[in-house]
Amino acid sequence: MAGKSGSSKLDVGVLSAEQQEKLRQFQIKTRIDNEKYLISHPEVEFLIGGFLREVILKRPEDIHEFAADHFSKPNLCDTTGPKAGTNIDVE
Repeated sequence: MAGKSGSSKLDVGVLSAEQQEKLRQFQIKTRIDNEKYLISHPEVEFLIGGFLREVILKRPEDIHEFAADHFSKPNLCDTTGPKAGTNIDVE
């Protein structure tokens, strides 16, 4: 995976006009779907906020390991659910 990044720029110039338009419509639809999801799941804001707060305070060397540990805590729902005003069921 070296050298590949999700934020790397795509060369859309190699696409035909029709393909570029389909890509643009797909991106718009994806953004709208993501917004709808986030609006209907306010607990996501608290999960991410709590995680970012911990990252800033603890400044871990290995962010991937830290994230895995943070999101696999057995009491994560207890600390997030009440703030969001919802009950989060993890199956």
